[in-house]
Amino acid sequence: MQRFTISLDDELAAQFDELIAARGYINRSEAVRDLLRERLGSAAMDAKHAKFCVANASYIYDHHEHMVAGRVMDLQHEHHDLVVSSMHTHLDHDHCLESVVLRGSTAAVQACAQQLVALRGVRHGHVHLVPLASETRSHQHSHSPGTGHRHLKPLS
Repeated sequence: MQRFTISLDDELAAQFDELIAARGYINRSEAVRDLLRERLGSAAMDAKHAKFCVANASYIYDHHEHMVAGRVMDLQHEHHDLVVSSMHTHLDHDHCLESVVLRGSTAAVQACAQQLVALRGVRHGHVHLVPLASETRSHQHSHSPGTGHRHLKPLS
């Protein structure tokens, strides 16, 4: 592990300490590491360095607008190879929150996630992407004898 020192003006340091407290970090180092991972991950996504990624697309819609629910479901089925899971939550009598986990090639996942949150009738959409790296080694799983299986793990 490496150490480095940074200097912050008093106002920025106070804002950072408020962020640390609000998010429940135990110290500044943990918060800085998370911020760095987030920015480095975003940079990798922006620069298309990461061939694979995992994403969470979350959005809210009015479940009384039946066409919206149909469009969401149709899009998820069209991309069944990317959709790992989805969770549907009833917020109130009218509104539902859905979170969809996607995994695959960065270009395909980004395109699918953006289509989901851009669908007519979808509100408050947000996509969180995490770049993945393929492990260099391939290994066997007991549930799939005779076939090599490659894992994707978050970029460090």
